[in-house]
Amino acid sequence: MAARTPTLETFPALRAWQRRALVEYLRRREPDFTAVATPGAGKTTFALRVAAELLADGSIEAITVVAPTEHLKTQWAQAAARVGIQLDAAFRNADLHSSADFHGAVVTYAQVGMAPQVHRRRTLTRRTLVILDEIHHAGDSRTWGDGVQAAFEGAERRLMLTGTPFRSDDNPIPFVSYERGGDGFLRSRADSVYGYADALHDGVVRPVLFLAYSGETRWRTNAGEELAARLGEPMTQDLIAQAWRTALDPAGDWMPQVLRAADARLTVLRNAGMPDAAGLVIASDQQAARSYAKLIEQLTGEKAAVVLSDDAGASDRIATFTTADQRWLVAVRMVSEGVDIPRLAVGVYATSASTPLYFAQAIGRFVRARRPGETASVFLPSVPHLLGLASEMEAERDHVLGKPKDQEGFDDELLERAQRDDQASGELEKRFAALSATAELDQVIFDGASFGTAAQAGTPEEEEYLGLPGLLTADQVAMLLSKRQAEQLAASRRRGTARPAEPAAAAAAAPPAPMSAAQRRVALRRQLNALVAARHHHTGQPHGKIHAELRRRCGGPPSAQATIEQLEERIATVQTL
Repeated sequence: MAARTPTLETFPALRAWQRRALVEYLRRREPDFTAVATPGAGKTTFALRVAAELLADGSIEAITVVAPTEHLKTQWAQAAARVGIQLDAAFRNADLHSSADFHGAVVTYAQVGMAPQVHRRRTLTRRTLVILDEIHHAGDSRTWGDGVQAAFEGAERRLMLTGTPFRSDDNPIPFVSYERGGDGFLRSRADSVYGYADALHDGVVRPVLFLAYSGETRWRTNAGEELAARLGEPMTQDLIAQAWRTALDPAGDWMPQVLRAADARLTVLRNAGMPDAAGLVIASDQQAARSYAKLIEQLTGEKAAVVLSDDAGASDRIATFTTADQRWLVAVRMVSEGVDIPRLAVGVYATSASTPLYFAQAIGRFVRARRPGETASVFLPSVPHLLGLASEMEAERDHVLGKPKDQEGFDDELLERAQRDDQASGELEKRFAALSATAELDQVIFDGASFGTAAQAGTPEEEEYLGLPGLLTADQVAMLLSKRQAEQLAASRRRGTARPAEPAAAAAAAPPAPMSAAQRRVALRRQLNALVAARHHHTGQPHGKIHAELRRRCGGPPSAQATIEQLEERIATVQTL
């Protein structure tokens, strides 16, 4: 018996951006359409509505969904079934054709790459809509890209979806249109775009607070030399990689202190209107993931769920965690993209992956809003490159072909080299060893701005930020962070002047103590944020837009990475606006 055509009247109401995109899609009636929407915006619902419309008017007879992972196949099939579209998530290349009970099948990019001729025959047999979920994955390897091109070039319609439409390489993405810009480079072009800034304004996604933790780190290099550095201080990329690795070491003090803070934040959210709120720790590798899970159990007395991509039953564990009351989930890459666990509201970014693509995918796990006022909090190392990515959450990127790669960002190969275990033995080669690491809250990043001053882990100053109310609008978050920062500075000034043993005259005559470069940067950052906040209250412009305008005029990276000279220039500029 053939699968029934879905009834459009039973579909859930579409969001404004989904309606606009659907109208544009139906108006164009072209073979290819690319929709870019921030994670959590509802790309799946939009795509299934398109499929239902085309099935209803007879434009197509079958559907093929291509997803990045096995777990997402199940997720797609379940979402489709809820609106009357039956997709075979168990389809294998050896099956050749789906049962008549289904409207089509869900496969992975790897499946298509292994046997493109199978999917080509299926596509040419019936008029087919191909939905390519997270289409940028089709450029992951030449085999996948060529396979997708060969399998689906004869499709009646192709709908490309992505929440992160950019890659760090020059592999062209199949079926995506590219246009040459004024600089001569080819850039990907989307037919519908719904970015994080728009979704935040509409209340579709949560505001994300980034709590960046620095601290002192000590390690022994492969050559046997002992080094020490403060996480977040300016240094070479090699040293950043090694200090970062030291901080993430499960045997040190940095991770326990950060996990304790993250769990405290999770408790605040649960007590403030999100009773099922959950946390996710994103680890670099399986060994670290298991160690972090043990730490969480020691700190909280409750076991954490562990999901490893090559474990049998990983998808089932994710499904169980999605609806359970368990507080913590630890994963490597299994939950980095597409996986929908709406109750995730606290994250610990304990991974070495630092490309803009991976960072955006990871943060996308926390932004889906279920009710007004929900916020998300992500704890991360105070590494300049990560701080820059956190400051640019609202930036919209395209895939650019042929452009020389920017060498100012963090070189992931350095960190991968630092993360590798040295298996050699003997006097000439000694293993890298993390010796110690401590954590302190360095700053809170929200809406492109940096708030707060350094606060030791476990102090009342840190608790002030961990205790921010769990249900807040984006404007309320910015206002409260500005208020907390002002209170913190006032308390610091009071502590600095409360010296009863020092005569007032002598105190007045004493020259101010010289500040280190780090102290000057903190002071300038505070001054810049205060001026930006004043500008916000005067004009109503979001903090992030004001910071972006200052960067456009003055150049340079986000304020979390800016040099003393760049901060001084922006302070002078904002005073003239």
